[in-house]
Formats: sequence, structure tokens, C-alpha cells
Amino acid sequence: MPIHDFRCNACGQQFELLVRSSSVPACPHCASTALDKLVSLTAPQGTSQAIIASGRRAAAREGHFSNYSRAERAKLK
Repeated sequence: MPIHDFRCNACGQQFELLVRSSSVPACPHCASTALDKLVSLTAPQGTSQAIIASGRRAAAREGHFSNYSRAERAKLK
């Protein structure tokens, strides 16, 4: 069941809905079924140095170093 973004043609509200393939989505504000399906924005991949460093600190706290390269793991020992 994917989450889709919609815009209601009747009231202009924009919202997300979890939609089954067999159901007809309706606006949660006005119950209209006249909806436009929008293209959802994707989350950017975490490549900034701060995000990577944060992930490594969390991995170290949890006791695993799988997100370090083999050369970096050798330096930690």
C-alpha cells in the first residue's frame, strides 16, 4: 500500500494518503473524489559529511563498524 500525494480539485487542499489498489481515494477535508495525483518529492540521499559522521558515531555506540571501510576499521584497532 503506497503513500501518494494528492491535490483536491474541489477545495484545493494538498495531502498524502495510503491507498490500496482497489480503493478510490477521497479528500479528507471535503470528501471529494476529484483528485489530482501529484509527483512525490524524494528524500535526498545522505551524503553530507555531518550525516555520515553522525551515522558512524551511532554505529560505534551500538558496537558495530560495518559502515567504515576496511582501511578505516584497521586504523580503529
